[in-house]
Amino acid sequence: MRAKISYAVTAAVLVFYFVLVGSRGVMLIQSGTLLTVTFGVAVLILPVIGVWFLWQNTRFVHKANQLAAELDAEGGLPVDELVRTPSGRIDRDSADEVFARRKAETEAAPGDWRSWFRLAVAYHDARDTPRARKAMQRAIALHEGRQPAT
Repeated sequence: MRAKISYAVTAAVLVFYFVLVGSRGVMLIQSGTLLTVTFGVAVLILPVIGVWFLWQNTRFVHKANQLAAELDAEGGLPVDELVRTPSGRIDRDSADEVFARRKAETEAAPGDWRSWFRLAVAYHDARDTPRARKAMQRAIALHEGRQPAT
């Protein structure tokens, strides 16, 4: 729940920033000189890119949460079997061991979104966020019946 609140607050701050920057861009365009209009258009591009990025990430998180809920209902969520240090950090060797099992499971069933979801969790636990995201995107695509990007 704390993560959802943090995400919502961050998104709200970003939307406020986009509105503020967008209004400055409009003000520059309204000035009417060639230089200010050029700067105004350039300034308006930033919020557009930001809104697109925020929307893509929000959709990704929503879809990943839907998969987690469905997998939880099936009783297929990965069990947290990781060894942790006294400070609570995941032990690297433990994460690597679980990752090896998840990778073998995914290689045995490459078309199963459930195995890709569990692999994404293993990548995340091993602190490999880019690969975790790609694995989750593949799980989402497989769940939706789309051909995942390679």
